Amino acid sequence: MSFISFGEYKEDISYKVLNERAMRASGGLMFLLGLIAFINGFILQNYIVIPYVSGFLMLNFLIGIFINPKFSPTMLIGSLLVRKQKPLYIGAIQKKFAWSMGLTLSGLIFILSLYLLNDISFFEPVCMLCLICLTVIFFEVAFGICLGCKFYDLALALNLIKKPEEKPNCIGDACEN
Repeated sequence: MSFISFGEYKEDISYKVLNERAMRASGGLMFLLGLIAFINGFILQNYIVIPYVSGFLMLNFLIGIFINPKFSPTMLIGSLLVRKQKPLYIGAIQKKFAWSMGLTLSGLIFILSLYLLNDISFFEPVCMLCLICLTVIFFEVAFGICLGCKFYDLALALNLIKKPEEKPNCIGDACEN
């Protein structure tokens, strides 16, 4: 097992996988943090919370993508929460794509919220980006639908990314045609 890796090989699975239960728990924690930021910014107009939450989520994604998702703060806590449940393995390649989308959105929110900190009138677009993030995470946590994985499949279909040798499974085999 490699320290720096997105996913790991398990038993008779020929591609890298992640524990779906830990991923969903991690998503639930990210949803909670995002909801706190969204409510503070969009409803209470307390914008100072947004850079802190988006910065934390950006760091979470950076650790997960470039080091190992096991070491990202939300995955550490999520794994602890589901440690007594039997792991459910899913393909890691789609999740890496989804987490890259999360990194992009949280990074954009972080940069915009810092840049616009002195101009309150521009915070509504930032809050709309938060709403997009919350929607994507909600679909994952509540319904087990990884929209990032769907975008991965779309990018594959449009030949925007390199096709893997073997197509990994996704949540509930939802990627099967």
